[in-house]
Order: sequence, then structure tokens, then C-alpha cells
Amino acid sequence: MKYLIIDDDDTFCSVLSRVLERQGHQISTANNGLQAITLCENHTDLDRVILDLKLENESGLSILSAIKQILPDVEILILTGYSSISTAVEAIKLGAINYLCKPASADEIVSAFSAPQNSTDDVPLPTEPTSVNRLEWEHIQRVLKDNEGNISATARSLGMHRRTLQRKLQKKPTKQ
Repeated sequence: MKYLIIDDDDTFCSVLSRVLERQGHQISTANNGLQAITLCENHTDLDRVILDLKLENESGLSILSAIKQILPDVEILILTGYSSISTAVEAIKLGAINYLCKPASADEIVSAFSAPQNSTDDVPLPTEPTSVNRLEWEHIQRVLKDNEGNISATARSLGMHRRTLQRKLQKKPTKQ
């Protein structure tokens, strides 16, 4: 399979690229919409696209539309740390085959492409709601990314003392 990974997080791109390459796939990466469109125009044999919903100054939804105009048969998976029902619905309407929330493992990403698109089976619901600790950890990670890793700016955004934030960041995330 030939994948295009579109994400502004260089670390995520390189890690996911290495994992997929070890599985025998060919990988191209782009950090913004212009790079992605250029790659799609030059590589019309792409099979799958992994697209971040929120790039630095761009919406993944507009990039999704542009890619679908160039490569109407390519499978596109939206991957985001900013999930919402409205963006999920819009992404599917625009032609995405699936929508995953970050953090997602490489296995989850690959299996999202092979999930039946028109399945009438019930989606299994978790038996327990997500824990408050997990929700807090995910929210802190999002705000930290928005502040480009700046601890002081993140603490101000969250309305907490910088040292308190540092202690929370030292803890490992909970599973649920």
C-alpha cells in the first residue's frame, strides 16, 4: 500500500512512517496542505491518506476536499486530537472513510482502513465512561500542543500553577 501522512507534528509523522514501512508499506509525508496537494498531483497511485484534522493554520477538511478532487478513489482517514461530532459528520460527508481520535496506535490506524464502511453491526460501546483523570490528561496534552510545549503558557491557559502542571505532566496517562 502507498500511504500519504499529512500532519504538522514531525515526531508523529516519523514514528508512524517507520512503523508502516516495517509493515511493508510505501510512505510519503506532508506537513501542510500545499505539500499534500503537490504530492497527490505527483503520486496519483496513492492508496491511503492519513490526514490530521487541524494542521497549524489549515483545516484538514478543506485539504480532504482538495485531495478527493485530485484522487477520487483514495481512502482518507481523519486523525484528530480535537474530535467533535460535527467535524466527524462533515469529514464523512466529504469522503473520509473513517475518523479516529488521537492518541491512536499504528495498528488502530491500519485497522480503521479495513473496517467495513457500510457495516450494520452495532459499534461496541465501552462499558465504563472515560475516567476524569484520562480526560484531564488528554485536555492538558491538547493545550500543551496548542502552546507549542510551553509549560508556563499552558499553565496560564489552564488556570493552574506552573509547578502543579509539571507534576501532572510527570505522571503517566491512565488507560481509561
